[in-house]
Amino acid sequence: MTEPTRSVEVERKYDVDAATPLPDWDAIPGVEAVTAGEPRALDARYLDTVDGALSRSGVALRRRTGGPDAGWHVKGPKEGDGRLELGWPLGDDDGVPEAVVAAISRWTALPLVPLARIENDRTAYLLPGPDGVVAEFVDDHVRATDLRTGRQREWREWELELGPAAPADAEGREAFFSAAERAIRAAGGRDSASGSKLARALGV
Repeated sequence: MTEPTRSVEVERKYDVDAATPLPDWDAIPGVEAVTAGEPRALDARYLDTVDGALSRSGVALRRRTGGPDAGWHVKGPKEGDGRLELGWPLGDDDGVPEAVVAAISRWTALPLVPLARIENDRTAYLLPGPDGVVAEFVDDHVRATDLRTGRQREWREWELELGPAAPADAEGREAFFSAAERAIRAAGGRDSASGSKLARALGV
């Protein structure tokens, strides 16, 4: 299997109501436009050990179909303002690829079991500036199933993730997020009640 893709995910999450309108991005520094929304139908299956070894280490393992980054993903523990994400192609079946097993071996070598399914009707918007994409904003309508108990949950949330043309310095990033959050809160967005979709799916 090929070497994994690597990216550092720096994002903020917000809870919104079903009827909350999208933010107005006109006053965001460095952002010149907003693209038309791109619909994506995402379906992710999360796995962990019976005793939750990955979750306890702040690690998430999923197999996701749909969208531009379909594949196997390992999200590492949060470091600073971001998380390292490794990605591999889907493969020919649902079995966990050897390369993925090797990647998580630093946290566990125990058997993996289904943990949660998260289906997400996403609309993605790019916020480009003069040098490229400053950020991606996504509007998510989520349906989640805790596969251990069968409990189902639904909610809507927004995510704002820095792009390749985002400010490289901490001060510039903070200024961008501060301006973006003013627009998000003006539209009705609130701080997320949960740190991740997986945690929310599991009710933690």
